[in-house]
Amino acid sequence: MRETQAIIERVRRVNETHQQLDLAVDPSLMQLKPGQFLLARVGDDWTPYLREPWWCVSMGKDTLTFERPATSHYEPGQVVNLLGAVGQPFRFRRALRNVLLLVYETEPAPLLSMIPSLLTARVSVTVVLLGNAALYTTSHLPPEVEVISGDADMNWSNRVTTVGWADQVFVVVPQADELGHFSRIWDLFTQLRAEIPSGYLFGVFRPLLPCGTGACSSCMVRTKNDNLLACTQGPTFDLTRVLLG
Repeated sequence: MRETQAIIERVRRVNETHQQLDLAVDPSLMQLKPGQFLLARVGDDWTPYLREPWWCVSMGKDTLTFERPATSHYEPGQVVNLLGAVGQPFRFRRALRNVLLLVYETEPAPLLSMIPSLLTARVSVTVVLLGNAALYTTSHLPPEVEVISGDADMNWSNRVTTVGWADQVFVVVPQADELGHFSRIWDLFTQLRAEIPSGYLFGVFRPLLPCGTGACSSCMVRTKNDNLLACTQGPTFDLTRVLLG
């Protein structure tokens, strides 16, 4: 992990709630993998131990694109201080045909980085937006991506078929009460499937990161075999291993 600076080259609105920033970054960050993220601060008014996690949603020849709330103000030429890369890449099965991305009551940015590489590998991608996540307009996503909207009770059309069709599922939930939300996701999938095998259902954990380097242990996730750190061994964990109770 290293600290670098990047310059915002372009700012554009992609829907009613979010904007995307194209950043010219240090060449070392062009090795960023889907599932990893950066810790960022902008300007001089900052709290050193509470940087914001920035999720890359696509990669250009020499730029990275990040998605940010439309309520935040950014300008071309602005300098962003970055720390990273943080975390481990998503873990995909070797034989992969269909991936389900489940977004519950939050924004989908942590999951979007995998879409370009999956489509290039001819993997089908379905995004299910539940509750407030359904307010996220998806017209800027690639047309090959299937988008389904559902309610806050996790109901959506053809739910059993969608879950049964997926080779792997990746889930993102609100940061507040992550374990409680992931527990609800687990309960839903145990109702819809006879068995949840390892390597099938993953949660993206997003605790506050005071350091991002594994030094403070504040982002610890309890699993059946060990306590793991979201910043160095996550942020994505197999929910069959996580202690949700």
